[in-house]
Amino acid sequence: MEGSIKIVNELLVELFNDILNIEKESLKNGHFSDLSITEMHVLEAIGLEDRTMTEVASQIGITVGTLTTSINRLVKKEYVLRERSETDRRYVEIRLSKKGKLAYRVHEAFHEKMVRTMTDNLSDQDNEVLIASMQRLNQFFKDNYSVLSKKDPAKSNDK
Repeated sequence: MEGSIKIVNELLVELFNDILNIEKESLKNGHFSDLSITEMHVLEAIGLEDRTMTEVASQIGITVGTLTTSINRLVKKEYVLRERSETDRRYVEIRLSKKGKLAYRVHEAFHEKMVRTMTDNLSDQDNEVLIASMQRLNQFFKDNYSVLSKKDPAKSNDK
């Protein structure tokens, strides 16, 4: 058991670092070299639907003020469109521009390819074990490290 714990720990640390480094390098050397990894994750949080600043800030665990700084840069770079809500002028709605949607889809394709590589040849039972293990790890982080509860992917059409 101790050997398994050490191996899983090493793999998780290595995977986490590799994913971040690969994302950074892909952005730096790709079509979206003007985006930082943080800005890409803001685009990812906005997604393909209109969102309010409050919704996005809450989802990624930052203040609206901090998000505003990122959104200002993304608007200037033409990845995000921002306007006041027609129904309630107190709210600022943000959405991805055409350029922002393209960046989002490229980033999403990277994630999908990564996950498919991990799951494609698993049996249904192994896939269930993998998912249950990841859910336990996710819950551990939420319970012990004040990680905000993000949307359940199974309920992605919630707002």
